[in-house]
Amino acid sequence: MSPSSQWRGRAIVAVVAAALAVGCSPPGSEVQAHGSDRARGSDGVVQQGLDRLVHDDKYPAALAATIGRDGRTRNYASGVADLKTGAKVPVDSQVRAGSNTKTFTATVVLQLVGEGKVDLDAPIERYLPNLVRGEGIDGRRITVRQLLQHTSGLPEYSDTIGDLTGKDRHTYVQPRTLLDTALARKALFAPGTSWSYSNTNYVLAGLLIEKITGRPLAEQITHRIIQRIGLRHTSFPGVGDERIREAHPQAYFAAKPGAPLENITKMDPSWGWAAGQVISTPSDLNRFFTALFNGKLLKPAQLTQMRTTVKVPDSFGLEPGARYGLGVTSIPLSCGGLVWGHGGDIPGYKTRPGVTDDGRAVTIAVTANQAPTKQGPADVNALLDSALCEK
Repeated sequence: MSPSSQWRGRAIVAVVAAALAVGCSPPGSEVQAHGSDRARGSDGVVQQGLDRLVHDDKYPAALAATIGRDGRTRNYASGVADLKTGAKVPVDSQVRAGSNTKTFTATVVLQLVGEGKVDLDAPIERYLPNLVRGEGIDGRRITVRQLLQHTSGLPEYSDTIGDLTGKDRHTYVQPRTLLDTALARKALFAPGTSWSYSNTNYVLAGLLIEKITGRPLAEQITHRIIQRIGLRHTSFPGVGDERIREAHPQAYFAAKPGAPLENITKMDPSWGWAAGQVISTPSDLNRFFTALFNGKLLKPAQLTQMRTTVKVPDSFGLEPGARYGLGVTSIPLSCGGLVWGHGGDIPGYKTRPGVTDDGRAVTIAVTANQAPTKQGPADVNALLDSALCEK
């Protein structure tokens, strides 16, 4: 969900596949492949890449969904759903989507901007008075835009709230507790003077949504996005819900490369909330980012604002040329053009969706966010690039 190896999803990727209409794929438009299949051409690039992630990088399972220039949806999988039973991984199954949630949250905020209920360049103080205060922290100087863009200077909370892969992963945490934990720390920099990825920004964005609408964040994301564009296998888990309710591969965590993999599928994701709580599938993530950048969720003015980016510091660890907008990133492709999106890491799962302006889309998911091998994360990113370039 955030930039750390534990959950902080290095906002990597995912956005525009202009050819896919939201909702169900038309009859005959889907192709399914598993590790035992011998796909050719671009299909082979994806399947063989997933097989390498399992065999060489030791991820228990790897999944992918793609949309090519022909508009067809293809789903792939490799590995096992459960290391104990050896059960085959379900194709296009559910995973925790981590920081892809930030794009959902940013979309709702920008919808409220389009409705005239929120001003992007107003201070958060206008909507949440007397809430954002701390050492070097003043809500009267931090704008809504700076929250969504990670230029607020607000400190991170996720590395101070307990052992999220051990005993504390079953603990429910209220959003205000997350915010209070962050505000007890010192500001990173003056608002607007630098960039630093912080889940705290999106907790505040979630509180803003609830204040303006008078309704729960989960309901707003569900009604305004999930139901609106027919994401049938995407959900925002309810309070206390530790389960993944549909078919899914188990989630695993390794304390370091080469360490034993521990099953951590069951967990309370409340500490992610507006920054990382959504559950989805690879094909639903493609559908979401496609609809978003096709203008089905935002008015043109707000979509333009979302796509207006600032440079991501090289120290953050993304590929050269990475930039961050309002809840989305852009990264240059090796074959030219940009891949847009986000991405997410949450204990047990890593997701890397990516779409292009000419209609290609790829989402890759693996069932360990802390890579079993040192090379694993780079190989996930490389497969995203090669799959998009082949499509």
